[in-house]
Amino acid sequence: MMLDWNGYQKAIGGRLGELAKLSPDTVKGYMTLSAANAQTTHLGEKTRQLISLAVAVTTRCDGCIVFHTDAALKAGASKEEISEALGVAVAMNAGAALIYSTRVLDAVEAKTAAIK
Repeated sequence: MMLDWNGYQKAIGGRLGELAKLSPDTVKGYMTLSAANAQTTHLGEKTRQLISLAVAVTTRCDGCIVFHTDAALKAGASKEEISEALGVAVAMNAGAALIYSTRVLDAVEAKTAAIK
C-alpha cells in the first residue's frame, strides 16, 4: 500500500478538530457548503461521491481522496464504478491541459507582438 489511508484519515480528523477550535467559522462555513448539495436527491449520494473522487484526483487532494473514498464505499460504489469515475478525471485533466496549452500559445503571440 502506498499510504496508511486509515491512519491518515484519523490524523486529518485530529488536525481538523484543532483547526475547528482555532478557526470555527472556517470549518463551519465549509460544513455548510459541503452539506448544501446533500439536501437534494437529483444525483444521489453515490454519484456525488464519485464526482468528489474525480475532483479530488484532479486537485491532488489526498485528504479529499480518503474521506470521499470512505463515503463512496459507504454509499454503495463499487471498485469498478470508482475506477470509471477516475477514468473521467484523467480524461478531463489531460483535456484541460490540452486546452490550456492554447492559452500559452496565445500568451506567446501577445508577448512576441509586444517585443516587436
